[in-house]
Amino acid sequence: MSGSGSARPRLLLVEDDDQLGPVMATVLDEVYDVTLVADGGDALDVATSRTFDVMIVDRRLPTVDGLTVVETLRRSGAGVPMLILTALGAVQDKVRGLDAGADDYLVKPFEFDELFARLRAIRRVRTGEGPFVRVGDWEFYPESRAVYSPYDGRIILTERESSLLALFAVHPQRTFSRDDILRAVFSPDDTPGAVDTYVHYLRRKTDPGIVQTVRGRGYRLGLM
Repeated sequence: MSGSGSARPRLLLVEDDDQLGPVMATVLDEVYDVTLVADGGDALDVATSRTFDVMIVDRRLPTVDGLTVVETLRRSGAGVPMLILTALGAVQDKVRGLDAGADDYLVKPFEFDELFARLRAIRRVRTGEGPFVRVGDWEFYPESRAVYSPYDGRIILTERESSLLALFAVHPQRTFSRDDILRAVFSPDDTPGAVDTYVHYLRRKTDPGIVQTVRGRGYRLGLM
């Protein structure tokens, strides 16, 4: 899938359907560094020998079924977020999957937008980032000063970068002058040039469009 050294979150996809598996891997590879395996036994070997940020496990697998994969990894102490994907949609099937240790359960057929949303949700719960604010396709967690890129995974901001982004994110329709930003985020000893510097830092660390320059007025949130 993706090349080595990728900063994207690592996802283990366990799916034995020889048509669906590669399609899912291709779509998920837009955001995740995907490893695809088609056998439950292989999944256990890979999951215990490598580190992953999230897993998708089909329930019906050769060698070792998906519930056993999840149960075995949980008993070994694995804390990786896991989503079970299956055609079995009865309530008792979902209960069994969750009781086995899965964080969520998605029934086939599914929409990829929902799958991506559920993966984001179970990763948030496991990492304990706290409440977030959506900034375009990004997720910003002020409590932990973290932003999750749709492409590069988790990025940690400095305290001042986080305060600056929080100011824009909480008031997405407002344009702030440099003086407004100085009073809200910076110390009395700072100059208006510090605002420009930290806007530059924030853009460089995240996305150039995350803060919009409003000529003659100041800055506002750019990704809406």
